[in-house]
Amino acid sequence: MTRYSAFAVVREALSHHKGWGRAWRAPEPKKRYDVIIVGAGGHGLATAYYLGRNFGITNVAILEKGWLGGGNTGRNTTIIRSNYLQDSSSAIFEKARALYEGLSQELNYNVMFSPRGCLMLAQTQAEIRGYQRTAHANALQGVETEWIGPERVKELVPIININGPRYPVLGALWQARAGTARHDAVAWGYARACSDMGMDIIQNCEVTGIRRDAGKVVGVSTTRGEIDCDKLGLVVAGHSGVLAEMAGFRLPIESVALQALVSEPVKPCIDVVVMANTVHGYMSQSDKGELVIGGGTDAFNNYTQRGSFHHIEHTMAALIETFPIISRLKMLRQWGGIVDMTGDRSPILSKTPVENIFINCGWGTGGFKAIPGSGWAFAELMAKGQSPLAEEFSLDRFTEGRFIDESVAAGVAH
Repeated sequence: MTRYSAFAVVREALSHHKGWGRAWRAPEPKKRYDVIIVGAGGHGLATAYYLGRNFGITNVAILEKGWLGGGNTGRNTTIIRSNYLQDSSSAIFEKARALYEGLSQELNYNVMFSPRGCLMLAQTQAEIRGYQRTAHANALQGVETEWIGPERVKELVPIININGPRYPVLGALWQARAGTARHDAVAWGYARACSDMGMDIIQNCEVTGIRRDAGKVVGVSTTRGEIDCDKLGLVVAGHSGVLAEMAGFRLPIESVALQALVSEPVKPCIDVVVMANTVHGYMSQSDKGELVIGGGTDAFNNYTQRGSFHHIEHTMAALIETFPIISRLKMLRQWGGIVDMTGDRSPILSKTPVENIFINCGWGTGGFKAIPGSGWAFAELMAKGQSPLAEEFSLDRFTEGRFIDESVAAGVAH
């Protein structure tokens, strides 16, 4: 299997595509765009791409204060699944998973989607009931999942210890068509396609203000000057509250750090994704042989993108009980990302109190898996004013009490 680093993905995009220089050199912004998307991560780039592909809207600028894909898109652990409990959640995540299956062909760019399957371990009686309920809900929703016993878990993951002293493996929710993809490749594939359509991807361009007139957006102020627009989409994950405040409204989200790490490379030993919510840990193996490991969010609000040793110790202590074979591995590197958490652990895709400003945020700890579905739905919302996939995720649900409770499915692991 070809091994890619982030730099290799960048080099490939630069060397094999003549038009990409336009985006790479960060063009000078035009005076006016039909649509401005703030945030050149996966969700923002996917939104821009589907605006052009599905609705023919190509006079679009994607503004990024740092570098393309340098936020959570480049910092996540690449898990893709759609086995959520609520109908609205499973609909948008299954749309995303289905789009991931053909994304390399769609973008003519290898995003290295690997449908290796995902196990969500049940290690308490409560989890057994919860996952069996989810399996029944998924059957009604048309999402292919199944409940399996510990013997089948052991067949799928030979290195697992199913007889742990504290939390034995009692079964699992298994989604065979779940998997992983290369996060950098997803961002660069969408970016290259946007560039092909004539969109401007403007890096090192921080939004410093949002200009309004009579309750309607008219443009943004940036470190590279003022830019006018007809519609504005805010897709900035953990910094969504900061941009919303610039626009004059507040969001029901909190920003916290989510940490991850990878081990030194080892020979292939696990070819599925394993998630263990009871002990707050999950693990998969990359194509380079590293074990990709993560856990729960920090217990306090913050904007840091660094790791902390006490959190890693907590995560590893839990995982080593379930996977004793990893106890002597060395950590290769660690990092953190800023995630935006809503009270019901479901995203926000919505109009806002300011006319023609739209917000896409609140994906919490599992935004990467949703990128294609999120972009599809948010593009439709911005172009048409409504989207069946986004309808239930509006801001109104917090004032009307229509919560989409996914705290079990999304609140701990991915």
